[in-house]
Amino acid sequence: MQTSNRWLHVFQGDSITDWGRARTAPENLGGGYACLAAAGVQYRQPGRAAEFINRGISGNRVVDLEARWTEDCIALQPDSLSILIGANDVWRRYDRQDPTSVEAYEAGYRRLLDRVRGETKARLTLLEPFVLYINAERATWAEDLDPKRAAVRRLAADYGAGFIPLHDLFQAQAKTTGPAYWAADGVHPTMAGHALIADVLVKHLLQA
Repeated sequence: MQTSNRWLHVFQGDSITDWGRARTAPENLGGGYACLAAAGVQYRQPGRAAEFINRGISGNRVVDLEARWTEDCIALQPDSLSILIGANDVWRRYDRQDPTSVEAYEAGYRRLLDRVRGETKARLTLLEPFVLYINAERATWAEDLDPKRAAVRRLAADYGAGFIPLHDLFQAQAKTTGPAYWAADGVHPTMAGHALIADVLVKHLLQA
């Protein structure tokens, strides 16, 4: 039950969000950007009664979030919610020949946001899916990724959500370091990559 001073943020997404969190320990945030972002908020606002829950699950696509949205989002009644989803919606086209069309991706994502807007009072932050082009094969993913990135930008505008252009941020950083510094396989961030995500997300959460 919410109290007058309690503020809850929920991190939602796939393996990039999950990052080894302990399923049996709700307070465990894993070792990636979710943990770093929570620490950043707590450090900068020590008087705030801030709580954090990580509900990222490795391998998830938008359709998987839909299947668990009641339990892992709506029932938690967050005050703030961040979503990073789309890497697997792209990847499965190339490793399993199991694509998610941009139409299905956007429609499913929109249904998630409709429920958040209708059933919670959460402030939304949408993080753009990204790929680091570590080789020529990863670069071909732009064909599938770019329309999904555009869909997330549209959704952020339609729902008045915060938007974090992670793909563009990573591409800018990769110009000086090379892409593998931020994500060795092009998808899963290194610790530097997680720190980049956390740094920009903290700025949004401090305003929530």
